[in-house]
Amino acid sequence: TGVAVYAQNTFAALKARKALSVEWDSTAAETRSSEQIKQACVDAAASRGEIAFEAGAVDDAFSAADQIVEAEYTFPFLVHAPMEPLDAVVARGEDGGVDLWMGSQLQTGDHQVAAAVCGLPSEKIRIHTMLAGGSFGRRAQPSSHLTAEAAEIFMAAGGQTPVKLVWTREDDIRGGYYRPIIAHKLRGGLNAAGDIVAWEQTIAGQSFIKGSPLEPLMLSAGFDPTLVEGAIPIPYAVDNALTTFHLVDTAVPTLWWRSVGHTHTGYAVETFVDELLALGGKDAVEGRLALLDSHERLAATVRRAADMADWGRSLPEGHALGVATVESFRSYVTQIADVSLENGMPRVHKVWCAVDCGIAVNPEIVRAQMEGGIGYGLGAVLFNDLTLEPGGAVKQSNFHDYASLRIGDMPDIDVSIIASDAPPTGVGEPGTPPIGPAVANAVRRLTGTPVRHLPMNTALQS
Repeated sequence: TGVAVYAQNTFAALKARKALSVEWDSTAAETRSSEQIKQACVDAAASRGEIAFEAGAVDDAFSAADQIVEAEYTFPFLVHAPMEPLDAVVARGEDGGVDLWMGSQLQTGDHQVAAAVCGLPSEKIRIHTMLAGGSFGRRAQPSSHLTAEAAEIFMAAGGQTPVKLVWTREDDIRGGYYRPIIAHKLRGGLNAAGDIVAWEQTIAGQSFIKGSPLEPLMLSAGFDPTLVEGAIPIPYAVDNALTTFHLVDTAVPTLWWRSVGHTHTGYAVETFVDELLALGGKDAVEGRLALLDSHERLAATVRRAADMADWGRSLPEGHALGVATVESFRSYVTQIADVSLENGMPRVHKVWCAVDCGIAVNPEIVRAQMEGGIGYGLGAVLFNDLTLEPGGAVKQSNFHDYASLRIGDMPDIDVSIIASDAPPTGVGEPGTPPIGPAVANAVRRLTGTPVRHLPMNTALQS
């Protein structure tokens, strides 16, 4: 499936690889630029797609609305970019079996693939799951391609000598498996009292389930729940709502990215709701609470975060607060961000975060995951855009042109865990979705213009 270079140390292997002259077969590769792929998604989202959720009579509600607002959102390719790129060690055991030491989020698939490549029964394969230096979904590979690659180079070398496989940072950033490009088209209808009476959302993007070993389990009649989760339905009480979707195929390998579908649905829903509430003359916090009657746990996090931030107080000149609330992975998180603008870019000074994840088995881990999720999500909405140039080549290669949030940009964070006797739920992903829309909602208050295209360093400085 490729070319492997064997050496006694990493430097020698990299030097030998650089000396190679390889002619690659790119006939099946994606040759469109990321802008062309984005436009294909925008074009698809311009019309209704397959129905994912429907309630009430949307067309009638829009016909009767006093004001209609339309918005287009686009989200770029994103790399997971953990501090530790992909790596694995493979060795022959004393019983003739094979041991793999690696970070893994889908051990069952990795185990099956290693057994197939090594030609051994499954009981002869042992995967030792190591702590990973970040992952964010990158080591949850339906194809188990890292395991297959490690096992293949081990067997190609004779299947006896231990082998350590290391991806470089450039391999990691240019090696595919990105959060796909996504486009949203939204319409909202307001009545004379400023109430939201109609909601329509169309989502267009690539399915990372389609064509993977998980397709028979997760893709039913062309419906990919990971593309529309967070929008089927939205948490707010709108009697007339419609969510549809289009699957847009590309040849770019894609993969879930921390918080999966909520990474884009949370942003689109929360910024658009905020905009509609403002147009209707309603406060961002009180307006949300009025629409969350049937979602008491989510509403409770809104109230807690608003109390923590002292919502409604006077702020220093040039500062604004933005709020966003998202349920993901059965956990409820609200975040309020204190934001100013420096050289046209958001400066996030503090974030108040309220979380209900059921019983907090280890509160310190809950706080750490909320803090990490906020930092990860903030860096993505501010800076991150994996760009395909015309012809399909990846432009970025390392952290100099695919930025990670630096310590000086990390805001002060205050996390409050709501006491609960409900079963414990996820905390690894739910801290990420609210931070982007919370910051964007504050920026809209400062500038008067919504941020509908990410990343912000492109949208705000273009």
